[in-house]
Amino acid sequence: MAFTADLADRFAVSTWSLHRALGGTYPYKPGGADTPARQPTYGEGSVELIDLPKQFAERGIFRMEICSFHLPSRSPDYIAGLRNAFDRAGVKVQTLLIEDGDLSDPETAKRDVEWMASWIEVAVTLGAENMRVIAGKARPTDEALSGAEKHLRWLAERIAGTGIRLVIENWFSLLPGPVEVHRVLDALDGKLGLNGDFGNWTGVGKYGDLAEIMGRAELCHAKAHYSETGLDTEDYVRCVELSNAAGYKGPFTLIYDSSFYEDEWSGILEERDCIAGVLRKAAAAA
Repeated sequence: MAFTADLADRFAVSTWSLHRALGGTYPYKPGGADTPARQPTYGEGSVELIDLPKQFAERGIFRMEICSFHLPSRSPDYIAGLRNAFDRAGVKVQTLLIEDGDLSDPETAKRDVEWMASWIEVAVTLGAENMRVIAGKARPTDEALSGAEKHLRWLAERIAGTGIRLVIENWFSLLPGPVEVHRVLDALDGKLGLNGDFGNWTGVGKYGDLAEIMGRAELCHAKAHYSETGLDTEDYVRCVELSNAAGYKGPFTLIYDSSFYEDEWSGILEERDCIAGVLRKAAAAA
């Protein structure tokens, strides 16, 4: 199916979908080095982060999410240069994804939330619309949830007035189902958004659980499952359809996390065409 510009604002791509093309990672973490050394985690790579905005625009994708571990530097000069590359390409930074920290661990949560707050300036300089953090990794006891809520509230106060939306994700042990997701969102009373993720919950209850939260989602990581035969279209279409039925109207961030295609862009664009077909069908039926 040929892609047309009418749905352009409904799609984004995360740098995670191009982690093999990027090759290296930079393991920023609380208490770690301000500028960690590059790790050849996925090989030497074939592209630099600063080159991606142009590649996105050439493929008709104008929204991008950046994993924190893909930033070679947090220096003001580098971040300003990266922002310039986005501006020249006409690509928006949809979300800066902060990929470490645990707000549910009472021993390290204060350190971790202050480290998360140190990324706000980076997000502002990049012009990011959102900053996603990890709510917590502990089991969802009342104590762990209350602790995470307290620190998220503090972080939301720090980010207020920047124009950046603080969001969490249905991810890790603290948020294993809709009950916990709704509790944390309700506790923050509108100061916190939700990034729904198709791939973070699995099992027989996956579709029902996703249907219960996607109506509150402002963003969505549309991660597809690939097997040795290719894209699991049935699963992917069902996830998009239930999101539509729940009232989700935001962008679908295409997450390609497979080795089925050697060229990651082939998988990314296949996912885009699949979702575009669902959206067009829904629009025609409305």
